[in-house]
Amino acid sequence: MSEMITADLVDLDLSAETKEAAARALAERMVAKGRVTDLDGFLADVAAREAQMPTGLDGGIGIPHCRSEHVTEPTLAFGRSAAGIDFGAADGPADLIFLIAAPAGADDAHLTILSSLARQLMNAEFTDALRAVDDAGRAAALIRGDATDESTEDSAAAPGGTASLDAAAGSTPAREPAPTADTAPAPEATPAVPETQDGPAPADRPFRIVAVTSCPTGIAHTYMAAESLENAGRDTDGVEIVVETQGSAGFTRLDPAVIAAADGVIFAHDVPVREKDRFAGKPTVDTGVKAAINRPAELIAEVRGKAERGEVTAAARPGTPVERAGEPGEGYGTKLRKWLMTGVSYMVPFVAAGGLLIALGFAIGGYQINEAKSVTEHFDWGQVDSWGALLFQIGAAAFGFLVPVLAGYIAYGMADRPGLVPGFVGGAISVTIGAGFLGGLVAGLIAGGVVLAIQRIEIPPVLRGIMPVVVIPLVSTAVVGFLMFVVIGKPISEAQKGLTDWLNGLSGTNAILLGVLLGLMMCFDLGGPVNKVAYTFATAGISVAAPSDSAMKIMAAVMAAGMVPPLGMALATTLRKKLFTTTERENGKAAWVLGASFISEGAIPFAAADPLRVIPASMAGGAVTGALAMAFGSTLRAPHGGIWVTFLIGKPFLYLLAIAIGTAVTAGLVIVLKGMRKTQPGRAAEAAPAVEAQTKEPVAA
Repeated sequence: MSEMITADLVDLDLSAETKEAAARALAERMVAKGRVTDLDGFLADVAAREAQMPTGLDGGIGIPHCRSEHVTEPTLAFGRSAAGIDFGAADGPADLIFLIAAPAGADDAHLTILSSLARQLMNAEFTDALRAVDDAGRAAALIRGDATDESTEDSAAAPGGTASLDAAAGSTPAREPAPTADTAPAPEATPAVPETQDGPAPADRPFRIVAVTSCPTGIAHTYMAAESLENAGRDTDGVEIVVETQGSAGFTRLDPAVIAAADGVIFAHDVPVREKDRFAGKPTVDTGVKAAINRPAELIAEVRGKAERGEVTAAARPGTPVERAGEPGEGYGTKLRKWLMTGVSYMVPFVAAGGLLIALGFAIGGYQINEAKSVTEHFDWGQVDSWGALLFQIGAAAFGFLVPVLAGYIAYGMADRPGLVPGFVGGAISVTIGAGFLGGLVAGLIAGGVVLAIQRIEIPPVLRGIMPVVVIPLVSTAVVGFLMFVVIGKPISEAQKGLTDWLNGLSGTNAILLGVLLGLMMCFDLGGPVNKVAYTFATAGISVAAPSDSAMKIMAAVMAAGMVPPLGMALATTLRKKLFTTTERENGKAAWVLGASFISEGAIPFAAADPLRVIPASMAGGAVTGALAMAFGSTLRAPHGGIWVTFLIGKPFLYLLAIAIGTAVTAGLVIVLKGMRKTQPGRAAEAAPAVEAQTKEPVAA
């Protein structure tokens, strides 16, 4: 690989006034060197990264960067501005601008380059030398770490700036790169076997600190904070510090022995620390990542003071699945939504498997197949109807788990494994008494609440061993069963019956308005909670052996509307390619298949890049499709499948027409909205995020 930065990629008199103009000026040098193949496409990717979070750093530094399919090899361009350019840093404009480009598939190289550069930028001698250098070649050599001229040799060798960036990019290094916190071994003074610390470190050994740094993008500030803490540790007598950087490329966990032997912990983070429980029970300073960059010595002094006073964090508590996935201090509203979504997420595979098997059973054996004898009593290998009955009865068995699984895993989200038994039993009782989907929701919440209440009771040590396997399941199941059978089950059953009767009575304008509402919900967050509410509402209606006509119309409207957003984006990228970036046009090709398969997440890359235009356009198309599907009277027994289950749809041609009209509405509206926007340099507003957004697991369309 050639050198990552050369004299041709350095502009010591950068005259640009805006960050877009600065990026363009430096990118043009990359184009001239053959490192970038499409200037506008590359600048769009730079702008997309800049839109996520400003890349300005304190100290007059800007580091615009991106991964791009238009980059042939990792490349760095440097510009120095006399007037300064605003890159969004809190302390003002940047005069040192570094444009970093990495190929689309070179994640590790991209992040290594950034982290290496970020660490060098913490060295004041390095940045001072860049501000003073008067030759492009010397500047390039200084940044690479292989300066050969006497005037730059001292600066290049300054601590913190010795790592060769070419080595980080994968080329032959001028000398071995300095170890980072992710790769450096624990200090020799750190024992291999943990030592128990009940107070301050003994005087005959250093005060040992472990630290974790992380920032929203996991690139620049993460590594700058690590470098700052490590430098401060070296400058402070009697202190050893080891840092775990939790960056975008993941993180290498500190050795548990190192953590166990530590006398104090520093968390410098702007996003949650991953696996934070590893550090529980020690004196801890918890602060933002910039505090570690600007005042590391104060943080070290603070954690030493806490250790001397014996102040430690509480011991780790395992917590429930929702608590482990969430953040401290979350409100009950947020937790309630997560509890419900836990149940829905576990229920969806049963919906897909059971619903499609039932639909295939109807397709093979006809709509009387639900009246067939049990296949255990009669099954003829040569009869098509027997195979249809078999598929139907397997699907019906899977559908029978919907409400119990929903209730069981709502309780699991609240109380972990002890909630499963009362949750499943409560859900099964809900099915028995006809409380259905609503009963399952309530049963799950009650089961989780009962288990949590039992766990708060002080239990004698002699009984603790049998609590999780005998006492909690017995008591919680009895309480939930009593409440569901005797107290609240009947009112919920009546409410469920009333809702079913209301749906069955919908016709004309009311049905169309319901289709509009369901279409809006399906397209609002493209697989998020609102989308799942509409989808679960529809699948609950067809989860019985003989669903009503209204329930099957609702299912048809929901699936049709959910197909529209990705199909609309695919059509728009085909009709008006110039309004979309190269990445978006590639995403559009995949969106045809995703939309046709009822995977609404296919529109997420477009919505993430331009939500104010894409989401309203998607909702408009979804509302039109939902209304038309209800007006046409199309029905659907399958809960998933997209166009691949068209043969199971009532009035299929009108159904496909509704989808086509909604797709056209979405495509036309997004084209109009994008066309009205004033074009900015590099099409920043149109820049698409990384295509990996499509790799989300498709759940509930």
